[in-house]
Amino acid sequence: MIAATSSTPDRLRILVVEDEVIIAMDIAMQLRELGHEPVGHATRGEQAIDMARQLLPDLVLMDVHLASAMDGITAAEAIRAQSETGIVFLSAFDTSTNRSRAEAVKPVGYITKPFDTEELRKVLAAA
Repeated sequence: MIAATSSTPDRLRILVVEDEVIIAMDIAMQLRELGHEPVGHATRGEQAIDMARQLLPDLVLMDVHLASAMDGITAAEAIRAQSETGIVFLSAFDTSTNRSRAEAVKPVGYITKPFDTEELRKVLAAA
């Protein structure tokens, strides 16, 4: 397994996986405001797996529903199979089925959209 490494303990290197580009840009802005480093942006599950392998982020913010054949939970399972990278799920559709599948991946957090910077800060602090 590959272990992700952080340049400093307080600054997380974060891969954003979100198929809505404007939302991804907003998340990246919030991450920077919180002192973290967005290291990349993926829009598809397959792309997220490749980027996580190459970039070795400390954390992945993963949208549950992606506009691709692979959803975010399946992509997160693949990322966790290759590394100890933490996962925080993002979802506008907080259903019990999604929660159950997501919990099996053992994420460090689950955020329901829309969310604010304070909620993101709290989840990242717990990561």
